Amino acid sequence: MISVLLAEDQTLVLGALAALLGLEHDIEVVGCAGDGDTAWQQVQTVAPDVLVTDIEMPGMSGLDLARAVQARSLPCRVLIVTTFARPGYLRRALDAGVRGYLLKDAPSEQLAAAIRKVHAGCRIIAPELAAGARGMDDPLTEREREVLRLAADGASGPSIGRKLCLAEGTVRNYLSEAIGKLGAKNRIEAARIAREKGWL
Repeated sequence: MISVLLAEDQTLVLGALAALLGLEHDIEVVGCAGDGDTAWQQVQTVAPDVLVTDIEMPGMSGLDLARAVQARSLPCRVLIVTTFARPGYLRRALDAGVRGYLLKDAPSEQLAAAIRKVHAGCRIIAPELAAGARGMDDPLTEREREVLRLAADGASGPSIGRKLCLAEGTVRNYLSEAIGKLGAKNRIEAARIAREKGWL
């Protein structure tokens, strides 16, 4: 049996996924989590073979979970199932060690097949994403992304500096670099562009 942990913040979707996978003869759903922090606790206690997770959730995101699994060298394999068909998300997911990336509108049998393949060590990527991902590398550094994300949430330069332990001038430099790389007029436009690409 392949043990699967589901992480999804939409209760109806979580229930539907659990019900569908419960019909498979070789897949056992060993846990369900409605947010990233709960999912991470369950990954450590239940030790599933495969973690099926959304990207955006309260607490840890799906990408955060994948990075945590990778950092701890856990045997759990991560499969992202999301509505976000953005090459930037896919690139970051692959960098975080994700083994599969599917869209939520995929047929249910495709999910079960993907879980089996990911468990067997294969990499599965939605074909409509694989083609679009080529040549779409994220130009932002991790620090630029952090600063831009906080700025997009309305944080001022000084408050960003305090949160990230950076001088205010350094914060301005990171924002300026991000704005320049994205060809934006200001931090708001830069954040919008980065979000649309899946880089934020």
